Formats: sequence, C-alpha cells, structure tokens
Amino acid sequence: MAPNASDDSMTAEETDDLRVGRRKAVRYVVPVTVIGVAAATIGLVPALADSGDPDLPKITAQQLLDKIAASDVQQLSGTVKISTDLGLPDLGGLESGLLSGAAGNGGDGSSADPSAKLTELASGTHTLRVAADGPDRQKLSLLENAAEYSLIHNGKDVWGYDSASNEVYHSTTDESAKDGARTPVPATPKDLTEDALKAVDDTTSVTVDGTVHVAGRDAYKLQIKPKQSGSTVGAISVAVDAKTGLPLKFTLTPASGGAAVVDAGFTQVTFAKPAASTFDFTPPKGAKVTEADDAGATSEHSGKPGASDEDLAKDLEGLDGLTPAEEAEGFDVLGEGWTSVAVLETGGKGVPSDSELNSELGSDAGGALSGFLGSFGDKVSGKFGSGTVFSTRLINALVTDDGKVYVGAVTKDALVKAADSAK
Repeated sequence: MAPNASDDSMTAEETDDLRVGRRKAVRYVVPVTVIGVAAATIGLVPALADSGDPDLPKITAQQLLDKIAASDVQQLSGTVKISTDLGLPDLGGLESGLLSGAAGNGGDGSSADPSAKLTELASGTHTLRVAADGPDRQKLSLLENAAEYSLIHNGKDVWGYDSASNEVYHSTTDESAKDGARTPVPATPKDLTEDALKAVDDTTSVTVDGTVHVAGRDAYKLQIKPKQSGSTVGAISVAVDAKTGLPLKFTLTPASGGAAVVDAGFTQVTFAKPAASTFDFTPPKGAKVTEADDAGATSEHSGKPGASDEDLAKDLEGLDGLTPAEEAEGFDVLGEGWTSVAVLETGGKGVPSDSELNSELGSDAGGALSGFLGSFGDKVSGKFGSGTVFSTRLINALVTDDGKVYVGAVTKDALVKAADSAK
C-alpha cells in the first residue's frame, strides 16, 4: 500500500491528536489483529503432499538451509490450497468487517482493500491461484463461491478487485525501492519460509525429516522446532523443492497438539514464465474505485481510531508468530527467542466497553466486535494487575486494564508471567 500523503501545514496540536488517535486505535485493533496478523502470516504459504517418499541424495540441515537461501525462482504459476485452524469462533466473514471498522475505515472503506479482504485466510479452507514474474509482477486470486478476489502488482501499480461487490482498490509502490516493491502479495512462497527462518537461533532445533512429493515434485522436509517451553509453536515443517530450493510446503503445528494451525500449499505449480497479460488490469465499467491515498486521508482526518492503515500495519509488524518479537520495531520486548513477548503502550484503559465500541465504530461494527471479544477473551490477574487475554492456537494477546498490551506466540501462562516480570 502506498504511504499516505502527509500535510506539512498540520499544527502541533493536530499532530498530537493523530498520535493520541493512533495509540487509541491499538485498543480496538489488537484483539482483532490476533486474526489479522495470522492472515498476514499465511499470505502465500505452500503445502499438501502427494503420497510416497522420493529417493533423494542425503543432505544436512545446513545444506538444506543453504539451498533455500540460494534459491532464485523468479517465475511461477500455480494453485495453492490453504487450511487454517486458529481455534477462533465461527466468524462467518465477520473478521474482514471488524478489521476494516477497527482500523477506522468505517463506511468509507473498500471491500477490495487487501488489508481487510485477506483476513479471510485466517480461518477455513481457501483456494488461491498465484503467478509471479520477477519482483515487479505478481498476482493472487482468492476463489470464492460464484466470485473472485484478485490482487495484482504490475510495475508501480497495485490493484485489488472484488468481483462480488464490483469494487476496486488502487495503490502505487516506490519504483526506486532497492529490492522491488513490497506489496501484500509475496513474490514466491519462499517469503514466508524466510520469515520463519529468522527465528532460527540457539533456541531452535533444525533437522532434515525425510523427503516428500509435493505438487508432483520431489522435495526435502525441513523441520524447525522451538527448544523452549512456553511457545505455542510446536513445529514448522517446510517441504523444499529438491531442484530449485523453493519451499513448496509449509505446515505449522501447535504445541498443544491436534490439527495443524496452518496446512497449506501448492497442489499444482509450474516454473514457466506467465503470459504478460496475466498481470494486466483495467477497472471494469461501473466499478467503484478507491484510491489508497484518498482512503488514508479519510482515515487520518475522520477522528476515528486508526490514524492510518500504514501506521497500524507498521505497529503490528513482526507479531505474526514466526518472526521473533525482538525483531519487531517500536516495541519493548521481554524474553528472547520463541518465547519473546512484545509490549505496547496504548494510552487507553484496557478493553473498550460496549458503549465505547458503539461510539467509536458505529453500532453495527461496535456491536459485532463486542460480541466477538466476549466470545474468546478470558479475564486474568497477577502482579501486573488485571486484564483480558485474547487467545488463538498461535497468537495470544493480553490487554491490561491500565492500557498495556503484551502479545506473542506464547501460552496464556507465559504471557501472564511476562507481564508479571515487567512489574
């Protein structure tokens, strides 16, 4: 998403108001972001293995890590199937509206905005069509019942199109960016694995766990496990293409056991160059087009929580359960490795009340969010005071009554222990 345009004529008082609004937004967004960051985490993951294990030359874990690092696949097309089980209540599509409303978009938001639309990947099973041709051209299409959502990056333009509502969302990227534009569409599934590998340190066990067929291709299985207790991550399994080094499979199982939190991946893949027309897009006749800069300006000056989508995304960066919290910018961090916990100061008063939600978000979004929060929030207390823990099978967040937020891929007990240690 392109940065929001700034207003150099803003007074100091207006700047302070935006800062207060941004801190205030965290009270509304953090519980819903337990969904949102999970969606971001699985943006374009790989998986689903064929039967039978291929006979491949022996390889060490370090050699396999080196193979992933050396992989330079620029072109691909394929189909990805994603199944996600975070243990959330059945939202029935509510998560997109909640995240959009909590971010301050309100009725002015676009259903084609990827920051809200792709949160649907946080639950259930979905089928994606993906294509990439270097760092400047990618396309992701989310196939729905009798509809399709597409996200296209072509040069400096990023387009989101929701066929169900006939709405378009448009933003631009910085063409001078050193490594190409950063868009909501990862260039390849390798991006997700690289995020997971950032967590690999002396608190991590990394091994080669045999071989597997994925989407008709031979692959090695890399297994990543936290050595520490208290992490919600049980193990991460990555199937790495034996020829190209590209990750083809990504499965994350929780420490609590049971079904995978994320089990997703290529059911079909080819490394041929996609046709240039794959990345062409022109808004259909009659479609409502929302420009990212206009949407950002509305958010900044509306007085609603969520001073800017980009600011909130930056605030929540690194809290996806795969990237260590100590690498997240702008936070205080407690602990290290897989059990590190990020601490945010919201300047608020804990979880907002029903009346606050209705006042700030409107009766529809406020009422929906109130019911949602009540369905998966647990009251806790300790040396830190009291607060509410919002839990999934991967990411947990503690919102204290005095306005602090502790968040990480750790158990509820570990979260409370971290909050207590901060006192």
